[in-house]
Formats: sequence, C-alpha cells, structure tokens
Amino acid sequence: MAATCTSPVANHLLNYLPNLEHQLILEVCTPVELVFGETLYIAEETIKYVYFPLTSFISSLLDVGEKQSLEMGLIGNEGMLGATLALGNTKAPMKSIVQGSGSALRINATMFNQLVESNLVVRKLILNYLYVLIQQLAQTGACNNFHEVKQRLAKWLLMAQDRTNSDQLQLTHQFLAKILGVRRSAVTIAAGYLQRQGIISYNRGQINILSRSGLENSSCQCYFSSVNAYQKTLVIYK
Repeated sequence: MAATCTSPVANHLLNYLPNLEHQLILEVCTPVELVFGETLYIAEETIKYVYFPLTSFISSLLDVGEKQSLEMGLIGNEGMLGATLALGNTKAPMKSIVQGSGSALRINATMFNQLVESNLVVRKLILNYLYVLIQQLAQTGACNNFHEVKQRLAKWLLMAQDRTNSDQLQLTHQFLAKILGVRRSAVTIAAGYLQRQGIISYNRGQINILSRSGLENSSCQCYFSSVNAYQKTLVIYK
C-alpha cells in the first residue's frame, strides 16, 4: 500500500465524497509533483496511475496528424485523469501532458479499480464525472468548429485561471497556437485584441489577467456551459 497522504486535499472532485469514501481514497494515494511538459499518458498505452491534480493541470491531446495535436480537455483540481478505468478499459484514450507544474495525488491503477469495484459511492461519482467529460468533449468539438479564436482564447484563459488560482500565466503564443489548433498569427491577433481592451497584458511569455469579467464577456458560452454541466451533475453529492 502506498503511503497515506497527509497534506491538505484541494481537489474539488474528491471533496464531493462523504468522509468515509474520502478517507479511503487518501489511504491509497501518494502526493507527487508534476513537472511542466511531463507526459503522463500515451494514447492506447496501459494506464498505470490515476491523478487528482491539486495545484497542477493537465491537457488531454488528440493527435490529428504528423506532429499536430489538438487539446480536447484541461484537467485541474476540479477533476481527475484516468476516470476511463471505471469503464473497464485500461488503455489511455488520449495523450496527456502536464501544462501547469504543481502537486497532485496519485493512485496505482489496480488500487483505483479495486475501489471503484468495491465501493458504490466512489463508482457513482466517477461515472457521473465521466458523463461530464463526455458533455465537455462534445462542447469542445463544437466550439473548435464554430467560435472565433479570440473567444476560444478567452475561454482557455478562464479555464487555466480556474485551475491555477493565479492571474499570472506563463504562456507563449506558440504554445497557445498549438493548444488551440490555429496559426500563431491568429493567437497574436486574438491576444492583441484582449490586450487593447485592457483584459490582459502580455510580455515575454507571461500573460497577466487584468479583468476576469472582461474575459467572461469575451469568451463564448462554451465556458459557462462546461462549468454548469460540472456543477449540475455533481451537486447531488453535496
């Protein structure tokens, strides 16, 4: 058995669990530090660990061509990486890379499966979280197809701020272009618009969020739909 985690838990998904199930998770978790750029999963390879981010966040990426990938999900302290194990499939559906360094709780996949199979409360929470992920994947697909780059950039910055609890983000235009699946020039134009509106400031790879409300007004409705889907589905555990 892994060492019991004694550090304060700041993962909102785990905090939905009743005290008994919450403690069961903590007893088989290990605190780890995730490093920017670290690859946690490779698509179609066996999942070895499940991660519950605390201060880190992770991108789920879909390869769409040679050296091209598109972000389909961003996982931080609102969720977990590895929930698909609850479906009985041990293969990773997508590549997952750490996009924000920080702490996380890690559980061996075998121990996680045992918990899911033996505890109905844990299983129901994970399956409901998977339902949320399906909704969010569909929303992301529609957003990528129909909405402007500046809207999608604003949405991504809101999501990143939610997961880091920080107004300062270390991001280059090249990185954002890759994540959004657009040309760097498109990101430059979109970021320039947000900067002229006084919503963000940008200098040498650092974006400072100056106005949260400005980002919300510039984002498409997809951000709010994603947040609402999470809250409506998991509120039953409160």
